Amino acid sequence: MSSTPPFASTVVDSILYRDAFGTQAMRDVFADVSLIQRYIDVEVALARAQGRMGVIPAEAASAIAREARIDRIDFEHMREETDVVGYPILPLVHQLVDMCGEAGRYVHWGATTQDIMDTAVALQVRDALDLVEADVRALRGILADLAARYRDTPMAGRTHLQQALPITFGYKAAIWLAMFDRHQERLAQLRPRVAVVEFAGAAGTLASLGDQGFAVQEALAAELGLGVPDTTWHVARDGFAEAVNLLALITGSLGKIALDIMIMASTEFAEVYEPFVKGRGASSTMPQKRNPISSELMLAASKAVRQHAGLMVDAMVQDFERATGPWHAEWIAIPESFILTAGALHQARFALGGLIVDEARMKHNLGISQGLIVAEAVMMGMAPHIGRQQAHDVVYDACRHVNEQGGTLADALCALPAVTAHFDRAAVERMTDPANYLGLAPAMVDRALERSRRRDQ
Repeated sequence: MSSTPPFASTVVDSILYRDAFGTQAMRDVFADVSLIQRYIDVEVALARAQGRMGVIPAEAASAIAREARIDRIDFEHMREETDVVGYPILPLVHQLVDMCGEAGRYVHWGATTQDIMDTAVALQVRDALDLVEADVRALRGILADLAARYRDTPMAGRTHLQQALPITFGYKAAIWLAMFDRHQERLAQLRPRVAVVEFAGAAGTLASLGDQGFAVQEALAAELGLGVPDTTWHVARDGFAEAVNLLALITGSLGKIALDIMIMASTEFAEVYEPFVKGRGASSTMPQKRNPISSELMLAASKAVRQHAGLMVDAMVQDFERATGPWHAEWIAIPESFILTAGALHQARFALGGLIVDEARMKHNLGISQGLIVAEAVMMGMAPHIGRQQAHDVVYDACRHVNEQGGTLADALCALPAVTAHFDRAAVERMTDPANYLGLAPAMVDRALERSRRRDQ
């Protein structure tokens, strides 16, 4: 009999769902052990910076760097003390002080709890953004391939879920690509605003270090590879809020793509399918089912991250120089948002990387309106000969005939003297062929691909 699986209460850690809603790499970034290691990294970096500057003895800094190790942490005792204190840093410092001996008196010198926690999260976010950026870059490559491959593949464009005008599938993919090109830019623009150190002391004034405060802050930032903020950001949370809201934009775009795929994969459309994997998307009662699982997970993630984005904006409203409760909301929103985003990007790379595109079915669906989808093309083609308004009225009558009596738009038009006076059957067939009314869709694909390539140069 197998042992009881480890207990988990959320999908991001669930033994059943964690790989559906996240990735191991992103979970590793935000795991408890990683966060505590980051706390220790910040405390050690602070000691090193202060040791070099003579704020604390150099030998004490060396001892702290040597002795402060995560393998010596009593996690259960740290958890118990955190429950009492409300924050994990004082419990951590107590253990670091003990393990560092005489040098322990210099641990956490001039710092406050939020300095350590904020800087640790900034390091996590920096690493997490690297993972997101790599996935976005890979997804852009997949979308660029789809756009190029299906540049000229006609399909029905739809507005309000009704067939509107012909487009190409490559055009649709190019629109998806352009969204992620912009997300790539946003990621680059965000990084210097969020990957910054927090070291400012109790009320953010660095008073405990006198005139050495700025120098220590800069040295600490250099130790950790972070930027130096213009001012203390204990209660100025726009950086982290921007990061999670960017994740909401990324997953929102994934949700849009997912919705397109799910509708196009429906039985009545049958234009695209997620990659076939035996058993994936199977129903327990309907053997014929092939549910779009990756798209469903992408859509779910987009909704969850959107909620966290709102929570982060709400958490920006903080009181005075140190907040009472909004800060704690970030502890929920930031890790879950990054994990869900990583999961959604993983699902997108799978679904789109092996997307099955049925060009024949797209052509079939393009023809189900019997030519009505290009009524605008016929009207504009006839307008120079009989005037726009009369052309509109003639085509309108022909469309009504098709809707009421059946047949094709070409047949209905060829039965009207106003049409045959200017166009023979071949000309009418050309005007009613959807493939001849793609507008600049293929050219837009070319432009999108070129601009995407230039962004990477």
